[in-house]
Amino acid sequence: MTFARAARDTGSHCQGYSFFVAGVVMVEQTEAGAEVVLQILAELLGPGAAAHARMTPDARFDRDLGLDSLGRMELYRRVEDRFGVALPEQRLVELNSVRELWQVVAAARTGALGTIGRADLPPPPGAGTPAQATTITDVLRWHAEHQGSRRYLTFFEDHGDGPTLSFGELYARSAETAAGLQAAGVEPGDRVALMLPTCLEYFFAFFGTLLAGAVPVPVYPPARRSELEDHMRRQGGILENAGAQVLITVPEGRALARLTRAMVPSLREVLCVGELAGKSAALQPVTRHAGDLALLQYTSGSTGAPKGVMLSNANLLSNIRTAAGVLGATGDDVFVSWLPLYHDMGLIGACLATLYVGAQLVIMSPLRFLLRPQRWLWAIHRHRGTLSAAPNFAYELCLSKIDDKSLEGLDLGSWRATLNGAEAISARSMEGFCERFARYGFRREAMYPVYGLAENSVALAFPKPGSLPRVDVVQREALARRGLAVPAAADDPGALRFVCCGEAIPGHEIRIVDAAGVEVGEREQGRIQFRGPSATAGYYRNPEATRRLIRGSWLETGDLGYMAGGGLHITGRSKDIVIRNGRNIYPEEIEHAVGEIPGVRRGRVAVFGSPEPASGRERLVVVAEAHPAHTTAPEQLIPAINRVCSEVAGSPPDVAMLVPGGTILKTSSGKLRREACRALYEQGALGRAPPRPWRQFASLLLRALPGALSRLRRSLGVWAYNGYAWTVIGLLRAALWAGVMAWPGQDGRWRMAHGAARAALRLVGAAPRIVNAERLHGLRRPLVVVANHSSYLDVVLLAALLPWPASFVAMRELGQHYWTQRFYARIGTLFVEREDFTASVRDAARITAALRAGTSLVVLPEGRLASIADLLPFRSGAFVAAVETGAAILPVTLVGAHAFMKGNRRLLRRGPLAIHVGEPIVPDASPDDRWLEAQALGARARETIARTLAAADESR
Repeated sequence: MTFARAARDTGSHCQGYSFFVAGVVMVEQTEAGAEVVLQILAELLGPGAAAHARMTPDARFDRDLGLDSLGRMELYRRVEDRFGVALPEQRLVELNSVRELWQVVAAARTGALGTIGRADLPPPPGAGTPAQATTITDVLRWHAEHQGSRRYLTFFEDHGDGPTLSFGELYARSAETAAGLQAAGVEPGDRVALMLPTCLEYFFAFFGTLLAGAVPVPVYPPARRSELEDHMRRQGGILENAGAQVLITVPEGRALARLTRAMVPSLREVLCVGELAGKSAALQPVTRHAGDLALLQYTSGSTGAPKGVMLSNANLLSNIRTAAGVLGATGDDVFVSWLPLYHDMGLIGACLATLYVGAQLVIMSPLRFLLRPQRWLWAIHRHRGTLSAAPNFAYELCLSKIDDKSLEGLDLGSWRATLNGAEAISARSMEGFCERFARYGFRREAMYPVYGLAENSVALAFPKPGSLPRVDVVQREALARRGLAVPAAADDPGALRFVCCGEAIPGHEIRIVDAAGVEVGEREQGRIQFRGPSATAGYYRNPEATRRLIRGSWLETGDLGYMAGGGLHITGRSKDIVIRNGRNIYPEEIEHAVGEIPGVRRGRVAVFGSPEPASGRERLVVVAEAHPAHTTAPEQLIPAINRVCSEVAGSPPDVAMLVPGGTILKTSSGKLRREACRALYEQGALGRAPPRPWRQFASLLLRALPGALSRLRRSLGVWAYNGYAWTVIGLLRAALWAGVMAWPGQDGRWRMAHGAARAALRLVGAAPRIVNAERLHGLRRPLVVVANHSSYLDVVLLAALLPWPASFVAMRELGQHYWTQRFYARIGTLFVEREDFTASVRDAARITAALRAGTSLVVLPEGRLASIADLLPFRSGAFVAAVETGAAILPVTLVGAHAFMKGNRRLLRRGPLAIHVGEPIVPDASPDDRWLEAQALGARARETIARTLAAADESR
């Protein structure tokens, strides 16, 4: 018996194939047998379906195309009719993709069905890029399916390789973490903070958060015990702004994280990756879209409080694709990185970019690099690294901290591109690095001075591939007083040197504007603005900062610069520039010059402006840390600082201070926090020794105490309410079970269930508000009631709503136990198979027969109870039955049930409940194509429910 005949015998009477739509792709077969013929997707999904964009040979029926068992049955039937073949049912139940289906069709047409099996299917395409991916999780799945055994990640060790990870292993471990997050109550759109060092668990936590549909919020772990209080205050501010519900950290960080939890009201759980992976739960698939928020990347806070940059999947993929195209990055590349994973260059530029192109990522912790910078270079040597990236200070460290003996035998000939960005680029450091390491095979054209910022995902300006790095030499006075970058003479000792960062990446634009927002000309300094598909929509929960960021279609970078020869040159941060006597003073230049004084710690100098209390005149303040290894007396260093400042800025500073080591504050990425240093200076606290760690810990405890007491009070209230509610529910359930088992008539048993549901909701203070209740009366029955499904409470709400008898359609697993099966059967429940292909086809016929017999049905078309609040794709069975019988569809939207009782968890949290009764949807009595009519019914019902849910969310 062919599959088509078997389907017809089970009651499917859908109309035959109408016409073959555009979209059938011919894939020519090679002599090696890897060819596949005739890939198709017909009008089956209906015009305008979102899945049309995912019609590829490897599209998965369930995940990508949204085809349930009935949808696949209809597809197979139409394929049989179109090509005049009989497809064997035992093969079809195993198929998962369009490619596999058409391999069976081709075998059937050539009579080779007896020789082809799943193991003989042609291999999927080789390594490449998932060009059609719309989300980061799509990229991960693509690589796991197409090259799961290929190595993605290697941890660098001094001797031999550290832990490694393939694409398949990364997906599997991340999926385990995602399932654990869902079991812990994480829902799509929730923010999950990651306070983890560079380790395997970071990758599982990050991608696991994305697979769970949540939004990762990278934060950095504390670096020094002496900065504990400042660190926790800053991170607590980030977590509070993000509204993070879960914090993932290492076991050693639990104590500090719990202190943070007490200070952040939204934070429910502090978890470790090992705990999440150990939860015995299956991952509930989550549908995410290109425009959905994918990442909250907090700015470093070098010029103020960190701000959460909102980056969508579309933003990230646009930036990654464009930057990879400029670099010519492919799966053959090896990216070597020590960059921290909580920073945009390390996370997006290294981790996500290599994932996208399928390249290998060789990684080490930032601390290992800082202790011995030569490790970075030897990792490139050993793994034949081709790509890397680092801030300017890393190249400076390689110049100053590595002796020649540590480099014997080093070969950097494989290194074709290294990005230099994330902070001001020093021409001296860049040129010195190129010159010194040329003897080890480093090519000057491999140095890429770049410009980027979190507000544009990461990359904004790149030089042209193969070009040599350029340095522009300009007159100091012309730039300082008139804002003009006038070329200087070669022998000008006071000239300024600015590195060219290239031009805007394809699809993006950069312009320079004056104070009035008018674009300026070549070599005129002004504010740098940009726009393009990688640009953020703004800062999370910070409308004031967003208003300052966005100027019409352009976004502010906060930097000053000029264009020359088509290239962008950065002159400094607009907030950091000190205006003195009508002259612009650039802090970076003074900081670098003072850092060269013997006895001053290089990189530990902060220059900023501060108003004089009496006159308001801006003072120039220079603060430097004294080097502990030098014996130079302070009375000698201060004159040296004044002299150097006079040489650079034209006059000595108003204030020059020497402070102990560890005083100058920096961000997690190593940038100076000039704003924070200025605040401490104005408070008179700069240079004061920080409190001992135990005092800081005690201060944090005192600050966390009110929040902890408030949280305890709320928890006690929740548990007291749950004790009462479940006692009431238990008593009513026992009475209902006894009544249903004893009562002889079905209508009477329904009335008992209806009354018990209403009583339970009223007694536990959860009586719902019913909107448009009048629509329930006067309806022609039988009909099909369809509702969204996110909680066990849904069934109780629907039973309390309907004033007339109806049969619930439930998955067969609910009837596996004898006593529960007896109870459900007594109230008229129809059990259906959700997973077994042929059984679900037979169950569809039973649903149709019940409607023909006059029984109204209650269906939850999402098909299963999920631990998430998203509206899942609807299954087709109820809508096919409605078309076959002419029964109307009654869409019902349940609002608040998920928050009241999340998923299948038993903890109740009181909140408002509402039931919205929609307008009945009547199917066409004589449609041209019954299958398409069923799809249209389902789409209309789902749109009604989704619209009501969205309106309810907006009103809260």
